[in-house]
Amino acid sequence: MKILVIEDNKSVCSMIEMFFAKEGINGVFVNDGLEGYQRFKSESWDALIVDWMLPGMDGVTICRKIREEKHSVPIIMLTAKDSESDQVLGLEMGADDYVTKPFSPLTLMARIKAVTRRVQNQISVEQDGLLVTEHFRINKTTREVSVDGKPVTNLTPKEFDLLYFMAEHPRQVFSREQLLESVWGYQFYGDERTVDVHIKRLRKKVETSSQPFFHTVWGVGYKFDDSIKAEKV
Repeated sequence: MKILVIEDNKSVCSMIEMFFAKEGINGVFVNDGLEGYQRFKSESWDALIVDWMLPGMDGVTICRKIREEKHSVPIIMLTAKDSESDQVLGLEMGADDYVTKPFSPLTLMARIKAVTRRVQNQISVEQDGLLVTEHFRINKTTREVSVDGKPVTNLTPKEFDLLYFMAEHPRQVFSREQLLESVWGYQFYGDERTVDVHIKRLRKKVETSSQPFFHTVWGVGYKFDDSIKAEKV
């Protein structure tokens, strides 16, 4: 695997480089945001790890520009910001996942393996990967989504994965831990807000006030059911 790391903290780079060596990963490290973005455009990569705060160009801008150019490379954001609004911004700009500093290298490696495995699995998707529910038409091969015949074009890669997984299992209740393991591909590390943020974003993008699809099961987690109408008050 060839991974570009755009991070201006050299101690963090040294730590990541050490674990990359153990995993046999070819890591390229750049300490400036603008230089890192230009390096990204000049070569092909299996994944990108980018810090939020960078000289030259910040990580959120890098992420946004990459997605605007229709690149599907997995992106993991490193950030010292742990508020929900900051996490939403990073994910909305196209990051597949984020890791909050300080972090365990083992956690970062698990996230890397999860997001790269998602891309590898897409390559072998069968042509019949079409899921149709009462309101949704979701094509796993082309990653196209429509709700009541209207296309939804602003889903991030991970939002699509979460929608498809839950729509595949209608009315089944999943805990946040189960969703992390099934959709993100790693064991639970105490960061359940990742799931909450993605559910919130999906609700804004595909639901209406009269037709909810993602239902909170208090004390347990979430379920998908597009047959339940909102109650009138």
